[in-house]
This record gives sequence, structure tokens and C-alpha cells, in this order.
Amino acid sequence: MSVQAARAPSPPPPILLREIVDSIAVLTLNRPAARNSLSEAMIGQLHASLNAIAEDKRIRAAVIAANGPAFSAGHDMKELTARRTDPDRGRAYFAQVMTACSAMMQAIVRLPKPVVAAVQGIATAAGCQLVASCDLAVASEAASFATPGVDIGLFCSTPMVALSRNVPRKQAMEMLLTGEPIPAARAREIGLVNRVVAAGTERDAAIALAQQVALKSAYTVKLGKEAFYRQAEMSLAEAYRYAAEVMTENMMARDAEEGIGAFIEKRTPTWKDE
Repeated sequence: MSVQAARAPSPPPPILLREIVDSIAVLTLNRPAARNSLSEAMIGQLHASLNAIAEDKRIRAAVIAANGPAFSAGHDMKELTARRTDPDRGRAYFAQVMTACSAMMQAIVRLPKPVVAAVQGIATAAGCQLVASCDLAVASEAASFATPGVDIGLFCSTPMVALSRNVPRKQAMEMLLTGEPIPAARAREIGLVNRVVAAGTERDAAIALAQQVALKSAYTVKLGKEAFYRQAEMSLAEAYRYAAEVMTENMMARDAEEGIGAFIEKRTPTWKDE
């Protein structure tokens, strides 16, 4: 037997790549053959990585990117359909996956550091939800976005939660009811993404945007991000009451004292993230 024939098969490539660029954690979806669909394993690895980023003081922001022509085609329908043979026709498994995916999306919102999506291709259904769940998003000119579940008899109800918190109701309903994809330029017009850049530059542009935020006080960014999402769910009076409390707490922070002092003295502030 030849040495080549006896060689063990190569292990499959990781489905999620992780690297640190300066102080930015870059998570790259790496299932290009499956259009980076959000399998149960992918959801679990994303959630675990987000939890690790939250605890790592070296990391000041995160970028979620993807390899291949698609950013993410949403849930792995082959994986879900395979459970139709379960005694309950898959109900328990479907609930488990949807709950896990919803928890992962909420982990992005609750992460005390900003998360930027770098979208190079199509982002559909839960893939579109992933973009909408990120704090910021940079899209390639070649990217497009859709919630096409209605086309296969499965309304994009969980993607709807993030989508409807990003774009106006009429535009969200049009995407949800027609399933039609929208180009990157239109996604920017309605507020789903922040910036549209030349194809192939979206990853670097997303990292650059994350680095811009990473220059700020991590304490201030953490406080502000949490406050942004909390006040959005409140009435106007409640939001102002809560925001005033946050502003007062922020004013007492060391970094606010340093930042205001630096502004008055016309110098660059030195953050201690406290």
C-alpha cells in the first residue's frame, strides 16, 4: 500500500473562522458550498464566539463576514427537513433551532461591543436577520437582501423581528410579503445597511469602520449601546427618564471626565475604559 493511499482523510474545514485584526475580532462564516446557511452547529459556534468576545478585553469590536458568493442563505433547510421523520414530525427540533438562533441574534445586540456585518453577496431569511441584528453593516455593491420564506410557505417570522426594527414598516412588509430581493443601494436607502462599497472591499471597509469605533472609550460604547436598544422599546417619557439616568451615570465615569477635559484643553483623550 502506498503512503498516499494509507494517509488519513483530511478533516473538514472549520465552519466558522476566527481571527483578530488589531483589536477587532473577525468571525467568518465558512460553509460556502452550503451558501453559509445557519446550521445548528453554525448557530452554536457563532453564539460561543460572541460570548468569548464579550469576555476578552483585547477585543473592542467585532466583524461578521462570510466566504463564498453568499453571505448567508438563512436556516439550513436540508438539516431541518431531515427531522420530518421524527415522531413529532420535527416540532421539538424546529423549536430548539429557532430558540437557539433567536438567542444568538440577541447575543449580538447584548454584546457590550459593536458588531459590524460585512456583506459580500446575498443575505436571505435568517441571513438577512443576521445583518439586521448587527449594530452596523457594510455591503458590497454586489450584495442583495431578501426575506423569501413566503415563496416556500414559510413566512420569515423570526427574521421579521430584526428587520422591522431596522427599516420602516411598509418596506419591511414589502420584503416579507413579496420575498423579492433588494439591491445593496436600496438596502442603504431604507436603513438596513450603513455603507455600500465596491465589490471585494466590504471586509476591509467593515474592519475600518469597527476600528473607528474601537478608538472610543470601551466603557462609553458599552453604556451607549445598551441604552440605545433598551430605550427603543420604551415609551417616549420612559425613554427620556431612562436616558437621563444613563447620562448622569456616564457623566460620573472617569472617561467622561477625561474626555470633556481633553475637549476643553484641546488635546487627545487617554481612555482607561472606566
